[in-house]
Amino acid sequence: MFRPFFLILAVLVSVSSILRAQEPAGSPTKTAVFAGGCFWCMQSPFDKAKGVVKTVVGYSGGSEPNPTYEQVAAKKTGHREAVQVTYDPAQISYAQLVDVFWRQINPTQADGQFADIGLPYHAAIFYANEEEKKLAEASKEALGKSGKFSRPIVTELLPAAPFYAAEDYHQKYYQKNAADYKAYYVGSGRAGFLQKTWGTAPNE
Repeated sequence: MFRPFFLILAVLVSVSSILRAQEPAGSPTKTAVFAGGCFWCMQSPFDKAKGVVKTVVGYSGGSEPNPTYEQVAAKKTGHREAVQVTYDPAQISYAQLVDVFWRQINPTQADGQFADIGLPYHAAIFYANEEEKKLAEASKEALGKSGKFSRPIVTELLPAAPFYAAEDYHQKYYQKNAADYKAYYVGSGRAGFLQKTWGTAPNE
């Protein structure tokens, strides 16, 4: 008398398995790494970009494994402050991420970014493969020809290097310490430059 019940249950399980197998798989995410001076200022604009799944600030481009903020700031490791962006390429392309990047920095400044001077604050795009390199090169060339800047575009395009997440207190600093962040964002000269160049300062 129990066989019909188990038969029905088996059919339901089978149907459920078939339906799950037919469901489209989630879009695979990719990561991109950008250095644009103070990483506090680079996280917010990428967080706001549609298609970005997650951002982490940290250090890349140096030789010391697992560097600390103090080591990087002291210019002892060769790292740059950077942001790692995890994104859904079905919603936002790598080229669009590069465009977001350009709109947060001064691409004509070679010694750092705004008030922050030294290698830890040098701007760079860390490309992971030849496709990303070509897209970054094309974007850089187009920006140089756009007439937006009177000086050459000097932002470096570098092969990807190990990325190390920064200490927790640096993550989402613009949310955790909003007043201090805004004072820094304006005081460093970044807000004024972006306002003058692009007509907007998206982090302010």
